Amino acid sequence: MVERLRTPQVKQILVDITTRVTQARDELNNMDSACGDGDFGTSMWISFSNARKQLDELPISDMGTMILTLGQAILSSAGGAAGPIFGSFFIEAGKVAKGKDELDIADLARMFDASLEKIKRQGGAKVGDKTVVDAIEPAVNALKEDVAGNTSLAQGLRNAASAARTGCESTKGLVARHGKARYLGEQSLGYVDPGAHVIMIIFETFAKSQGTD
Repeated sequence: MVERLRTPQVKQILVDITTRVTQARDELNNMDSACGDGDFGTSMWISFSNARKQLDELPISDMGTMILTLGQAILSSAGGAAGPIFGSFFIEAGKVAKGKDELDIADLARMFDASLEKIKRQGGAKVGDKTVVDAIEPAVNALKEDVAGNTSLAQGLRNAASAARTGCESTKGLVARHGKARYLGEQSLGYVDPGAHVIMIIFETFAKSQGTD
C-alpha cells in the first residue's frame, strides 16, 4: 500500500484540483448569488486557470515549490478576499512541504494545519461563522487523529475529505458572520458557503488520488 505521495503524483493532484475548481464555475456562482455578488465562481475560474497554466509550465521540482506556485498564482489573480484566502491555503502548505520529494499523512496534517492557522489569523473566522474554516478545520482535525492512530494514507485522506464535506454542508444551517454575506443575516441561511465548497473539492481530489471517494 502506498503510504507517501511522491512529487509527480502531487503535481497531478494540483492539476486535478485546478480542473475540478474551474469546472465548478457555474455551480459556485449560483451558490454565491444567494449570499454574495454571484461572481465567486468566475473569480475561482480565473485564478485557478492561471494557476493551471503556471503548473503546466513548471518543471517537476520539489513539492513546496509546486504548491507555492499554485498559491502565488491564485493570490495574484483572484479578486476580493478569495485571493488571500486560497492563496494562503496553498502558500502555507507549500512552506511546510519545501524541499520534500514525498509526503506522508503526518506531513499533510502539518501542511494543512499551517494553512488553517494562517487563514484564521488573517480573517479571525472560526468554526460556525460560515466560511472556509468550517470545512478546513474538521479535515485537519481528522488528519491529526489519523496520524495519532497510525491510519493509512488512503484512509486518512478519505476521512479528511469526508470531514471537509460534512463541514461544508453544515454551512447551510449557519448565518454568515464574515465577508459580504454577513450583511444579509438570516437570509444567508439555507445556502452552502461557496468557499467551503472549494475546500471540499480540494480534499476530495487528494482522496481520489488514492482511488478513494
